[in-house]
Amino acid sequence: MTLAQKLPLVESFSSADFRSHFPPLQDMAHMASCSQGALSTALLSGLNSLTSSLTESGAPWGLWMDEVETLRRKFAKFINASPEEIAIVPSASEGAYQVASSFSWASRERDAIVTSALEFPSVGHVWRAQQAQGVRIKSVEDRFAALDANNWARHIDDSVQFVSVPLVSYHDGSRAPLGAISALAREAGAQVFVDAYQGAGVVPIDVRAMDCDYLVTGTLKYMLGLAGVAFIYVRDGIASERAPELTGWFGRVNPFEFNPDHVDYPKEARRFESGTPAIPAVYAANAGLDLLATVDQARGYEHVEALAESLADQLLRDGERLSRPGSPELCGPQVAIYDEDPVALSAFLHDRRVMSAPRGELLRLSVHYYTTTDDITAVVDAVRAYRSR
Repeated sequence: MTLAQKLPLVESFSSADFRSHFPPLQDMAHMASCSQGALSTALLSGLNSLTSSLTESGAPWGLWMDEVETLRRKFAKFINASPEEIAIVPSASEGAYQVASSFSWASRERDAIVTSALEFPSVGHVWRAQQAQGVRIKSVEDRFAALDANNWARHIDDSVQFVSVPLVSYHDGSRAPLGAISALAREAGAQVFVDAYQGAGVVPIDVRAMDCDYLVTGTLKYMLGLAGVAFIYVRDGIASERAPELTGWFGRVNPFEFNPDHVDYPKEARRFESGTPAIPAVYAANAGLDLLATVDQARGYEHVEALAESLADQLLRDGERLSRPGSPELCGPQVAIYDEDPVALSAFLHDRRVMSAPRGELLRLSVHYYTTTDDITAVVDAVRAYRSR
């Protein structure tokens, strides 16, 4: 029986109940989920199950493959997709590459990818590396400009194959108007690619409602797993113009045929898979999804939004300078503080058991279902103490 079965979904939301599954949070404000989710008893139990499989069976491939397919089904349900639309890959970067490289760019009229300064660098690198294959990059270069759909409209036309929009920006947690941008893409006949890594796990995701063609995300951050597992959602298993060159035995119709001469591809999203998945990360991902399945995503995100807004308001009252959109609908589960030395500020907070994630000129503070008002107070007090040294 999974944790999700033991703890059925309830209509009400209790951060305290959810938090009880994370022992380190007894004396810690974990505000770094945008980098790594907090450690749960579910994850530890999952890794113990992996260890037991090795102890009891030696080479338990049947159990491991069951775990992989269980993960595929759980994630599909989590985003309102079908299992046939899900590929399991090592990272979102590889997921982006598999999508980009599935087009014959040099021979097509639609030869452009629209991106923006909101893009996580790794995904942006994948798009730009495809310029060697004939891709033209069209980009909304300013982060704040990318929060206005009108600035995307200038780049989206009938030369565009797909438009890449992050669900949440890694930089400061801002959210581009995905619905409006998707509508522009549809009007121009372009596809929509969503990088959901900085929101999946707290920001509700329904790929049908989002009307996206591709979505990638991974389990390291808000999804409460470990590095090594990511997903590609492919709407209706969209057929590739080119067969994936990055492939392997998991990208075959029957991975256990063991015929090196027979390179066939499933008609579903699995064709984008390559080698053996990172099995420890698969166990961890299943554990994280079991925990997340106990929470109604909409109610949980109301909690996240309220605490993020409260944190931002208190920091602003203290005179902190934030990188944060003025409109609430453009704000995500993160609050980012400008600082001359975010690493030093993060270290100071760490010593006070407040975990954060410095990036560039910003200190990022992220809210999860397990975040409480006491955590917000701990953050504000620690930042005040740092400024008053």
